Amino acid sequence: MEWSRDGSAKKLLQEIREEDFQLSWDRLQEQLPQCGFGILGICCRNCSMGPCRIDPFGENAQVGVCGADADTITARNFLRMVAAGVSAHSDHGRAVAETLIKVARGEAPGYEIKDEYKLLKLALEFGLEVEGKKIEDIALQVGINALHEFGNQEGEITLVKRAPLKRQNIWRKLGVVPRGVDREVVEALHRTHMGTDQNYLHIMRQATRCALSDGWAGSMLATELQDILFGTPTPIVGKVNLGVLKEDQVNIIVHGHEPLLSEMIVMAARDPEMLKMAKEKGARGINIAGICCTANEVLMRHGIPLAGNFLNQELAITTGAVEVMVVDVQCVMQSLPTIASCFHTRIITTSEKAKISGATHMEFSEENALKKAKEIIKMAIERFPLRKKSQVRIPAGEVDLVAGFTHETITYMLGGMFRASYKPLNDNIIGGRIRGVAGVVGCNNPKVTHDESHLIMVKELLKQDVLVLQTGCAAIACAKEGLLDPVKGLEYCGDGLREVCEAVGIPPVLHLGACVDNSRILVAATAMVKEGGLGDDISELPAAGAAPEWMSEKAISIGQYFVASGVFTVFGVTWPTLGSKNLSRYLFEEIEEEMGGKWAFEPDPLKAAHLMIEHINKKRKALGIDKARERVLFDMEMRRGLE
Repeated sequence: MEWSRDGSAKKLLQEIREEDFQLSWDRLQEQLPQCGFGILGICCRNCSMGPCRIDPFGENAQVGVCGADADTITARNFLRMVAAGVSAHSDHGRAVAETLIKVARGEAPGYEIKDEYKLLKLALEFGLEVEGKKIEDIALQVGINALHEFGNQEGEITLVKRAPLKRQNIWRKLGVVPRGVDREVVEALHRTHMGTDQNYLHIMRQATRCALSDGWAGSMLATELQDILFGTPTPIVGKVNLGVLKEDQVNIIVHGHEPLLSEMIVMAARDPEMLKMAKEKGARGINIAGICCTANEVLMRHGIPLAGNFLNQELAITTGAVEVMVVDVQCVMQSLPTIASCFHTRIITTSEKAKISGATHMEFSEENALKKAKEIIKMAIERFPLRKKSQVRIPAGEVDLVAGFTHETITYMLGGMFRASYKPLNDNIIGGRIRGVAGVVGCNNPKVTHDESHLIMVKELLKQDVLVLQTGCAAIACAKEGLLDPVKGLEYCGDGLREVCEAVGIPPVLHLGACVDNSRILVAATAMVKEGGLGDDISELPAAGAAPEWMSEKAISIGQYFVASGVFTVFGVTWPTLGSKNLSRYLFEEIEEEMGGKWAFEPDPLKAAHLMIEHINKKRKALGIDKARERVLFDMEMRRGLE
């Protein structure tokens, strides 16, 4: 298997094969063969009577020591993955809410409220009075209300009311509307404790309720509050690939998922004092680049270039040109300090939640974020003279992209200031120029060729006139291929999609932000429903979702809240319930009767793309828009008839 489709990564991998670096691909080979029971989801170690495993071929043990069967064990494992994913995204949202409160109280120097309109809009959704109140007082109340969404014990999370009414009624009928994020995570862990919930369908109801608390509360709040604090993104030109690193500048990489500190690092890097200090050390300037979702956050608000996605993080260090890599939380490999020890690079951890052995820990808070950012930049500047020119190997080449699309900017680009609307999009779907919409998101996984599954799937969707929305590492993968370029991306489109993208001036693949910003896709889908003409629920839209290279528990949480919101969702690589025929049948078939959406597992990205296209075609047929309509030029008499 080829390790990567990324040209820069391939070049580096060839250069360092003779050197003593152990990368994720090497470590995967050492793990093979991996535990088959674990891959199928039929291994349980939730108590010390185990670990127990179920024989998938029915020759030996069919139940664990406590009597739990394959259905219960796989459902418990699935729910625990959902709970962990919800915890990661929602803890992110909680951190932003706490920051907003400190900003409102004047306790977070350097931060400010940049989108007052969105603040007021969210305040009204929370039922707050805004007339005649100072913006700081409104922000304080919004922050407090946002925190309540995590700790609520009864009732319903507030933003569930954004969903189409039909969708809300489905959730209420099934009893899966989340009460509060923390309560659903705690209940998930309680139910999966030994001897508690032992019916796989009942366990899966909690998986749905817990996942919905991520998509319609934790993640959605993180996105909204970050827009309020750092500004709602608008389309912005950027660059991607390891070639964005500069041989003659101090290179600082920000990596992880929370933009709270990286925003300050970007600000501090532009400080004249810092720039002067860098030049005194022989550097022409300070270059910030990003990896993973922190990268997406600072790209879409500041145009900071992308060094790469998940499987680029170790390779970035092997360029020998990185002075400091600053990490916060999630998707950060423990191997980074080991690789950095071969170079002058320093790994800096910054979150109270995450330390790595061998890294330098510089914990930050909102009260000292700007100060810490400057300390980090000073450290990077001091390390610049330690760089060994013989070790520097930056792959040549940068790829242009346009990022930073949101619900607000899409409506503006489609209709302008006074006619902002999803109507042009819906009309083009109804008219057949655009077949449908697909969200292709998720991680990288060394079990498959780096970036390849994303690219094969997205190119096939574009060829079939499907508009693609992306977040996270998936968006970075397609950016490296030029698919986020409004000109180059059109080369891969069918005639209808190309015509629409050229008319509007957008790429056929829209970058919507970090993985926490998948909630933007939910908002866009809901807006399409409310615009009319494409049904009255998300499940009726000609739309589908996919994560062809997923690896994290967050991906399972995201997938489950999309399925529960009515979206057909395909995952690649591997699937965690294959050891249970009953649970797999429920997820792949029966859940659609309840939720309107369902899962599919297909490791071949081309076949997965065609599953999505078949689903989109089925929805078009159900809406009666599957046949091309004759274009009629209306005369005045026909126009009067419309009135």
